[in-house]
Amino acid sequence: MKYTKLGNSDLKVSRICMGCMGFGDSRNGQHSWTIDEAHSREIIQHGLDLGVNFFDTAISYQSGTSEQYVGRALRDLARRDQVVVATKFLPRTNEEIAAGISGQEHIRRMLDKSLENLGMDYVDLYIYHMWDYQTPLYDIMEGLNNAVKAGKARYIGISNCFAWQLAKANALAEREGFAQFVSVQGHYNLIFREEEREMAPYCREENIAMTPYSALAGGRLSKHPGETSKRLREDSYAQLKYGGAQDQDAPILARVAELADRRGVSMTEISLAWLLTKVTAPVVGATKLHHIDGAAKAVDLELTAEECAWLEELYIPHPLVGVMAQNTAAAAKKDHVWSTGNQTICTAK
Repeated sequence: MKYTKLGNSDLKVSRICMGCMGFGDSRNGQHSWTIDEAHSREIIQHGLDLGVNFFDTAISYQSGTSEQYVGRALRDLARRDQVVVATKFLPRTNEEIAAGISGQEHIRRMLDKSLENLGMDYVDLYIYHMWDYQTPLYDIMEGLNNAVKAGKARYIGISNCFAWQLAKANALAEREGFAQFVSVQGHYNLIFREEEREMAPYCREENIAMTPYSALAGGRLSKHPGETSKRLREDSYAQLKYGGAQDQDAPILARVAELADRRGVSMTEISLAWLLTKVTAPVVGATKLHHIDGAAKAVDLELTAEECAWLEELYIPHPLVGVMAQNTAAAAKKDHVWSTGNQTICTAK
């Protein structure tokens, strides 16, 4: 395994981050393909054996049971100071807004519950899961800064945002002396490359770590044509994200398969080796031991510039899908007033 610094932080992370969305009690979530605690523990142990030290979960994954499984496993299998644990919080609910729960209080409650689930005193990286258009940005950034000052989060990250939102948030934080986002977790892989338009160049300029999710496009970038799996059959959200573009993606998948055969490696290794030339540490979901094996092998696979260009040249721009499509819709349908404390700095439709 290879390691690197996570953006403008002192966190030393493995080049592969284990995505833990597949861990948890499926009775308490939406996903039938999640795995139980015993199997989750086995995969976490295997990842640790391979040198993975970076683990990503969220309070929303299987109603908090993913956090619980990850926390119990890491407490038993690793020293706390040898692993980097990231978790995420969702925006305020309509019920919280109606009850007058502030953004700061919401973040405090969410983080305290995540720490309870994990059985930990702090998380290394606390991630703003998606942009909250109903809460002033100042409140979010102050709430996150409070978490860092309290020692409950070492650093903060953001997910599912546009580059302008990340830039705006960090500019506000810099001005107010708040903690700034050191990482961004967006949707990025060989068949969905829209992050290359603005987010990737901005992150390079500011040394913000990119830790993308859906690194293998819900398994599509790891399967030869005609191959299938339980995840491919039953993951309706991934079907929503990729189903509409399957014809334009098929030639790229064919090239991944061809190059994998030529190099004598798996499609997983090719797909992740390409992504590792672009980002700090992709978040790779694992529900079987071989998932993390393939990811770990990708770290040592070096593609030539010609191979990368050959994989990239057939890409056709995609419309935004999933959470980012919802983000776009939310931005379009309402007036936005971004407040920096007592002063409104921008109002737009």
